[in-house]
Amino acid sequence: MLGPLDVRPRDGDEAFRSAGASIGRTVGEFWRCSDLLSNTRRGVLAEFIVGSALGCLPQVRREWEPYDLVTRSGIRVEVKSSAYLQEWKQNQLSTIQFDVRPTRAWNSETGVYEADAKRQADVYVFCLFANQDGTTADPLDLDQWVFYVLASSVLDEKVGAQKTISLRPLVALGALEVGFEQVSSAVREALERTRNG
Repeated sequence: MLGPLDVRPRDGDEAFRSAGASIGRTVGEFWRCSDLLSNTRRGVLAEFIVGSALGCLPQVRREWEPYDLVTRSGIRVEVKSSAYLQEWKQNQLSTIQFDVRPTRAWNSETGVYEADAKRQADVYVFCLFANQDGTTADPLDLDQWVFYVLASSVLDEKVGAQKTISLRPLVALGALEVGFEQVSSAVREALERTRNG
């Protein structure tokens, strides 16, 4: 059986090679041509932003881990993203929705899924790229993002096995609405709220 691959961080200068020789393209060039507002790339970017706010960026992002981040104090965090703007032509702004479905955890060491589906993290951080003007949209400007933080136990209790949640019901559940600088304290507060009843 093959074990998990030893994946290491890249610095961007590594060259793509063919027949042992560089083809004149680097990892950095690949990164530069990545659209940060596309749905999949924005989700990865949101994880990076939240990991930066929490001071817990992994050396290498692991796609199949049961949750996205773990704080230094051991809080497991799931990051979800949504946006009003899309990279394609739109007739109207997108409706904000986040995926909250319970999942079966994948164990990369054993290559086996857990039997039961559940929400794997302690806390969810819902990242909304809130800019609604395509001429000024800049996902690197963290003031254009709004973060909603909610303990997973609240989702378990209030929405059960529901797969998605839109913005208004999320706020109604008591999600903490914060800016980038407050994400870390909001994660701790969301957990404290559930522990203190």
